[in-house]
Amino acid sequence: MRKALAAAPQLRDDWAMRLFAFLCLFLLASAAAAKEPGVPEPIVFDAWEGPPLRVYALRPDSAADDAPVVFVMHGVNRDADRYFAEWRPLAERYGFVIVVPEFSSSDFPRADNYNLGGVVGEGGRAADRNRWAFSAIEPMFDFVRERFGLAAERYVLYGHSAGAQFAHRFALFGAGPRARMVISANAGWYTFPDAGKWPYGPDGLPAEAFDPAEALAAPLVVLAGEADVDPNHASLRRTPEAMAQGATRFARARAFYLAGAKLSVKLGAGFGWSCVTAPGVDHDDAKAAPFAVALILGPPPRVGAPCYKGERAD
Repeated sequence: MRKALAAAPQLRDDWAMRLFAFLCLFLLASAAAAKEPGVPEPIVFDAWEGPPLRVYALRPDSAADDAPVVFVMHGVNRDADRYFAEWRPLAERYGFVIVVPEFSSSDFPRADNYNLGGVVGEGGRAADRNRWAFSAIEPMFDFVRERFGLAAERYVLYGHSAGAQFAHRFALFGAGPRARMVISANAGWYTFPDAGKWPYGPDGLPAEAFDPAEALAAPLVVLAGEADVDPNHASLRRTPEAMAQGATRFARARAFYLAGAKLSVKLGAGFGWSCVTAPGVDHDDAKAAPFAVALILGPPPRVGAPCYKGERAD
């Protein structure tokens, strides 16, 4: 009996060690299973004044030195690996470079610091522009060019859903001087350039943060899924200000574009925006992406024209 009692602590220790090892293996297997298939390990980008960013990037064998460079901005779930997995087949088929940065919730909490770019700091004061989320893209472009030996001098930035909110504000705030095209696909709501209290409009922004003429001249493409018309979608913002923009994402996209067109006439300012609709596309990045690729690789979009139907890259 005494021997059995003496052995009991050792048995408990052995059992605890086995349980710990099992849990470690289970967690590792779960993490591996959760990772999107075909997604490489991210690289770390820290050559800017903000927090280091994990970046999923690929130069496929089909991409020449002067291939287009396309930044893809993830949605509200901060799931850069999923967006990379959705865009990888398109990059490989059409020969362009994809760069998908991850703006984590820990380093960029809430919509203020990702969707809105972190342009406004505490007390409504302008935040340090070098630390805006938007400000990571230009130095990241240099980083990617050097890493992959690219000759491209300009890039395209695309975002879907929350990424589309990032994208259209990236354009409005002039954060991408080397962007030849910024595609905002299926944003849930917008910062209108003409009126409205921030973040629904520019009212209340520090004067040095926003230039209406610069915003209107940006090479912005509003890509609107024609089937993104569910007024009860779970992630659709329903504040009074958002509802004033329209009942659905499709309606809000068209209203935003029209507001920009009207303001350009009022100010006599140049207008660089386009509006393209995507037949059959609901709130789904994988469905919107082929329409974006057609814009990236095809003829320039019709600037200043009424909204028109786009085509898929097949």
